[in-house]
Amino acid sequence: MTDLAQIDAYIVAHQQEALAQLARLCAIPSVSAKGQELEPCARQVAEWMRLRGLDVQVLPTDGGPPVVYGEAPADRSDAPTVLFYNHYDVQPAEPLELWESDPFTLTVRDGRAFARGAGDDKGHILSRLLALEAVRAAHGGAYPFHVRFLVEGEEEIGSPHLGAFIERHRERLRADACIWEEGGVDDQDRPFLYCGMRGIAYFELRVRTLARDAHSGVGGSLLPNAAWRLVWALASLKDRHERILLPGHYEDARPPSLRDLQLLDALPDDAAILRAEFGLAEGELLGGRRTTGLEYRRRAVFEPTLTLCGIESGWQGPGAKTVLPATARAKMDFRLVPDQDPERVHRALRAYLDAQGFTDIEVAYLGGQRPARVDPDHPLVHLAAKTGEAVYGQPALITPLVGGSGPMWWFAHFLGMPVVSPGIEYPGLRAHAPNEHIRLQDFERGTRHLAHLLARIGEAVPAR
Repeated sequence: MTDLAQIDAYIVAHQQEALAQLARLCAIPSVSAKGQELEPCARQVAEWMRLRGLDVQVLPTDGGPPVVYGEAPADRSDAPTVLFYNHYDVQPAEPLELWESDPFTLTVRDGRAFARGAGDDKGHILSRLLALEAVRAAHGGAYPFHVRFLVEGEEEIGSPHLGAFIERHRERLRADACIWEEGGVDDQDRPFLYCGMRGIAYFELRVRTLARDAHSGVGGSLLPNAAWRLVWALASLKDRHERILLPGHYEDARPPSLRDLQLLDALPDDAAILRAEFGLAEGELLGGRRTTGLEYRRRAVFEPTLTLCGIESGWQGPGAKTVLPATARAKMDFRLVPDQDPERVHRALRAYLDAQGFTDIEVAYLGGQRPARVDPDHPLVHLAAKTGEAVYGQPALITPLVGGSGPMWWFAHFLGMPVVSPGIEYPGLRAHAPNEHIRLQDFERGTRHLAHLLARIGEAVPAR
């Protein structure tokens, strides 16, 4: 068996080197929403992968940024194959004025490393590579499993080209286990493993009622107002009890199983933490005072949502401008639970707006992901929990589903492999927000957890 103490010592000895590489990666503003610096970032990821002995290719996608793919053989042919999934793109850094340091300069202060992508997801890329490096060094310079490593550049905008890439490279990507792009600890530093993700369907609604904006005093009684037109359409989609009004929307929503409820019931109640983070008093979460305990945890992940993410129309500058808007638009997302389908949501939304008389509302489908589930009792999940407890000194928490979304369906269902999520995050990470950061202690512990799991992965996933 690979020496775990040797692995730990290697990680500690080489952590600063990995953080220096992370700094170079974070310095590249690879913002997929803007199509910014994606290919240079892909090339830098490829360089860091080659340093770990991987044979790397930067592969094209059909209209999107390249995918970085690397692989390395095990020291024996009958070893299991492990596929790593990560992404090199990041969210926009705006609003820039809220950052305490430059968002694209990795800045260490008070035991934390701040930068856009420090946690989501560039920090995880370097953590995975350092874990691989440590396992290889402790195993005599060879890998005890076959390595396959995929890093895409569009996760933050819904991975619109990843599915076609996976379909085209299905045989190349087959593996016995998948290490997911993220993971970490809860607010009490307990390792946190999740066994599924909600799906998502993201849309922009647009409407134009006039050739140009009008004077509100001249046209207010005579001309159609795009802002009101859009508001009326939006108001028709959901009632005041948060129920989504698309016909049949809940028909495919699979309720949690008894095992799901058991896992949720074993999790700590973090409702008070959520309220404190967002400045809410008791009873101010949706659902009021009934949203506590198991019901709170069930609603958080097993209930479909429709979120209005932003509205834009008319005058938004300082002071008053008496304008009647000619155009309006809104962005919104549906979070989907197992077995809902984003493509079906798209069709239902268009049909519903038409039936309500809003045929003039344009619906732009900006992308979606199907919900994904992993068996929480799979031996790989149990091994990840066991190795996590050994590293952190606390039992691991296992949740059947998290509220966020990602392309996990392609790995857990299409490629048919178990997925686990050890990582370097903690609840105060501020992913997608100003001052995103990781704690250095989490980088070390999350890397050690992954390396321990990899060193023993043959116990849970023998080669097919």
